[in-house]
Amino acid sequence: MSTAPPHPRARSRTPLAVTGIGLVTPAGVGTEQSWRGVLGGRPAAAPDPLLAGLPVVLSCRVAGDHLALTGRRQPWRLDRAAHFALAAARQAVTDAGLDPADWDGARVAIVLGSAAGGVGSYERAADRLRTQGPGAVSPLTLPAFLPNMAAGELAIDLAVTGPVLHTATACASGATAVQTAALLLRADACDLALAGGADAMVTPVCVAGFARMRALSRNPEPASAARPFDADRDGFVIGEGAGFLVLERQADAAARGVRPRALLLGAGSTADAHHATAPHPEARGLATAVRLALAEADASPEDVDHLNAHGTGTPLNDATEARMIADLFARRPPSVTSAKGTIGHTMGAAGAIEAALTALTVERQLVPPTAGFTTPDPDTARIDLVRAAPRPQAVRLALSTSAGFGGHNTALAFAPAP
Repeated sequence: MSTAPPHPRARSRTPLAVTGIGLVTPAGVGTEQSWRGVLGGRPAAAPDPLLAGLPVVLSCRVAGDHLALTGRRQPWRLDRAAHFALAAARQAVTDAGLDPADWDGARVAIVLGSAAGGVGSYERAADRLRTQGPGAVSPLTLPAFLPNMAAGELAIDLAVTGPVLHTATACASGATAVQTAALLLRADACDLALAGGADAMVTPVCVAGFARMRALSRNPEPASAARPFDADRDGFVIGEGAGFLVLERQADAAARGVRPRALLLGAGSTADAHHATAPHPEARGLATAVRLALAEADASPEDVDHLNAHGTGTPLNDATEARMIADLFARRPPSVTSAKGTIGHTMGAAGAIEAALTALTVERQLVPPTAGFTTPDPDTARIDLVRAAPRPQAVRLALSTSAGFGGHNTALAFAPAP
């Protein structure tokens, strides 16, 4: 007897298993190192020699030997962002108990989000062209900086021949990649998906541009420059890194004998259609993305225990996001945190890194603190911000929210694995 396929709405509500996590962040190289660093709440900001002479001299850089995790013998061929992607993705695959030698690469998908691809490689090539002429430009320049190439390098490295995609929704890119991977799984376009984000935008041109927009903190003190939701916040500290999740159907994970680290229950994406860089003053797009994620998870705002906020530390973003959280969750406020006080704003990687941290939060039942917060602000005082120390909490449903230039918004809903 044939079985009728599930209704599309029922299929969209099928939980997906997060079976692997990989992180390379300014808080640490490796998932556990990054988690401990974010739990510790110590800001990673430090003076950056590359930014000497610019209006802003602080950045949050990845320290440690991330190249050892890439498995590649020719790191000079790739942009720094691709290094991060390889290191995080390989960790996630290993964490999931998978071996690319054993899988059917045609049924594996890769979705990688970034805001600027290999912008560092492009800037260096432009400098050589200007100062030394066209003969000094490497033939590897285009493969290094094209935005899709990090995903392509991952496919080569992991023998993946299924859908290999790049998403670009500015600082929501990593979260958009996770949602896109979920859509591929639910559409039966793959059986396994590697979803993540990677960026390395700590470059002179990027920093100068953000500084001219007054998006970056001018505070010269590393310990207090990144201050999400604080009354004295004046911008973000730019960071870099990568985060990856391995997603698969819950039944497939069970068949492999793997217990998921968390479940992805829902996702929602919207556009503000309001302004090139500023969020909607009432955060309507972000609120709608949250409602869509909750609807797909068959949940309501009252079910949410925790929210990992976008929380950039810019005056406008934090005020509008805090107001949205306070209004939407007025009946039962969730705990709120922002990792950007510790690791800075990792740009297109942020949504994936924060999705991974949210999955770890529901797995460990422990909410990381928001580093840098010292002074309450009337604009943000209505949210239950976790500060100073990690908070043990029963988290049955958690959200991760991301937003980006162009008005992009994405929300992801996670729950503990049964």
